[in-house]
Amino acid sequence: MSVSELDSEDALRSRVLDLEKSLTAAREALALITSERDRLRRAYALLKEHYELLRRQIFAARAERVDATQLELDFAETKARLEAMATLLEEAAADAPDAAIGPDPAAEASEASSDAAPPPSGAAPPATKPKGRRNLRDEDLPEVRIELTDPELEGIAERIGFESTYKLGYRRAGPVRIVVACATYKTTTSEDDEAEFTTVPMPKEMVDRGLLAPSVIARILTSKYCFGIPFNRLAKMFRAEGVKVDDSMMCRYAEHVGATLGCIVDACAADAKENAFCLSTDATGVAIQPAAIPGRPRQACSKGHFFVVLADRDHIFFEYQREHTSAAVCKMFKGFKGYIQADAHAVYNALYRGEANESPDEKCPEEVGCWSHCRRRFWEAAVVAKSRVALEALLRIRQFFEFEKSWAALPPKQRHEKRQRILRPMIDDFFRWAEEEFARVKGVRGLVATAFGYATRQSDALRRFLDDARLPMTNNHSERALRPIAAGRHAWLFFGSDDHASAAANLFSLIAACQLHGLDVELYLTEMIRIVPLWPRDRYLELAPKYWVHTRSRLDPRELARELGPISVPPRAPAEQPPAN
Repeated sequence: MSVSELDSEDALRSRVLDLEKSLTAAREALALITSERDRLRRAYALLKEHYELLRRQIFAARAERVDATQLELDFAETKARLEAMATLLEEAAADAPDAAIGPDPAAEASEASSDAAPPPSGAAPPATKPKGRRNLRDEDLPEVRIELTDPELEGIAERIGFESTYKLGYRRAGPVRIVVACATYKTTTSEDDEAEFTTVPMPKEMVDRGLLAPSVIARILTSKYCFGIPFNRLAKMFRAEGVKVDDSMMCRYAEHVGATLGCIVDACAADAKENAFCLSTDATGVAIQPAAIPGRPRQACSKGHFFVVLADRDHIFFEYQREHTSAAVCKMFKGFKGYIQADAHAVYNALYRGEANESPDEKCPEEVGCWSHCRRRFWEAAVVAKSRVALEALLRIRQFFEFEKSWAALPPKQRHEKRQRILRPMIDDFFRWAEEEFARVKGVRGLVATAFGYATRQSDALRRFLDDARLPMTNNHSERALRPIAAGRHAWLFFGSDDHASAAANLFSLIAACQLHGLDVELYLTEMIRIVPLWPRDRYLELAPKYWVHTRSRLDPRELARELGPISVPPRAPAEQPPAN
């Protein structure tokens, strides 16, 4: 081979190596670009899901519903399998003797005590929708009668009666001036006939030497904390009735009275921690106006948090916390050893780890999950991400809710047995399926992975309601209890300080408890403002809404009807005597 041929071959080889290097570099660049493109596509898909979710939350209906008919059509095979499983379990439950599952002592105790378990919702069939005009004759209202006669026939023809119809009218009841007349007595001494004058002292009041009587204070507090009317609007309403009560005065009264009535709320909270079976809780944020600093511009509002706690069917109380942290939650529930139902927020994990216990040997509270929170995530994945497996999860969960609704009227023991024999196998099958689906989407960000991840991580807590018939399936009752705050803050916007928010929490607690036990909120607050300054400090639990009907029956109604004056405190009932030391 000649030299020229060798040089030509080396040149070709060199050229091939250069081309291979260029090709390798191009492939690496292409792989990098492809990876970046795929990453951007995933990010775009996540942003699109997030945008669609926010858009639906803002503009679309918030109800977590899908078309049930279409859902059943799309998953007819799954629905048929679930119904077949339920039928087999029903038949097995019917054939099995009652002793197949041991009695539930807690459920039997619940059945024996009407206060231990909430009344079943949906027990009675829904009433038929009324048709036609409502008959006001059946309403408990004062009556004003207007008789219409014919001047031409009156006195000539025989009047045989009236044909009556009813309309709803209104008579404005305005403020009144209360005159507190303290008697003055003149006495003389027999020695020097010198006159002495003695005036009856003013009775003890919650607001010493205050301008407003308990009835007006209760009216103001009910208007804002029950119906969400802000103080500036209330001031305009009072001016329309010819009375000047400015909003700054209302703020001072609300803070003072709310803080004072906290003694009743504290007694309810202590009773709940000691005796409640399950505490259900949730939280929402509120704006707190910062204190003005001279010489500095106005600062933005800070964020505080209202926690609501429902203790069975006995008490409801709110607590204000500056921070939504584990430390705040542990402080609230310290000493409680029963069940706690909440959402799966991380701040509650410290409770279940026992960080709120006073000693390591104490029993930790047990977590009860919420199926509505679980369903909500599957709804987001089904509606926003268009996931078929999320739709199937909704169909399965819908079956659980239908069973619970059909068993709501059953006694606790029977409902417990139904849950064990029918619902538990179906829920176990659901979680086996959810774990398999989660394994497919694990590591991929998105609403579908979030939904299945929540279900699998919370499987033990979501199963907890099966352990006792008194445990509810959802935490919706806690969310409903927060509605007055969520709706009212759009009207009154913020609280003036942390102290004002704490006082408001006490008022929200008493109002919610009155509604729970069917009491007139305004009348109850009037009587509490009247009675608390005169009541023994160690008996505030008797003033709680749960016990107020019984306590009120032991008071003198004539003394209670007056806005001021002494109250004859009855002795403690024998059953209420404190244990001997």
